[in-house]
Amino acid sequence: MKFPQVGRLVIGEGVEVGANCTIDRGALDETVIGPGTKLDNMVHIGHNASVGANVVIAAQTGVSGSSSIGDDCVVGGQVGIGDHVTIEPGAILGGQSGILSNKTIRGRGVVFWGTPARPIREYLKELATLSRLARQSGR
Repeated sequence: MKFPQVGRLVIGEGVEVGANCTIDRGALDETVIGPGTKLDNMVHIGHNASVGANVVIAAQTGVSGSSSIGDDCVVGGQVGIGDHVTIEPGAILGGQSGILSNKTIRGRGVVFWGTPARPIREYLKELATLSRLARQSGR
């Protein structure tokens, strides 16, 4: 059954929206893009999402509905953010990261990477371990 989208879209001052971006207005509430935010080409912002001030989102990123991105965050290209996710202020998401639904990402200035996204140190340790295991099994 089709549900009418009756909410609003609020775009702050100085926001830049790239080509082929899609910003869904709120289903019942508001979708908010904070002041000074920059959206690269082909970014999708879902219903009732909230993007803080001075956020940068690179191309081909999808932000699912009812998610919240705090102020001063950096989101790399091709990042997928599930529904009801909270990205706290100042977090950095590396390209092609995946954030599972209903998760919270914390850490001002901390880089997160991978799917599911985790701090980059943890992610790189896992890659190194996997590489060692692959070399050992090839002997």
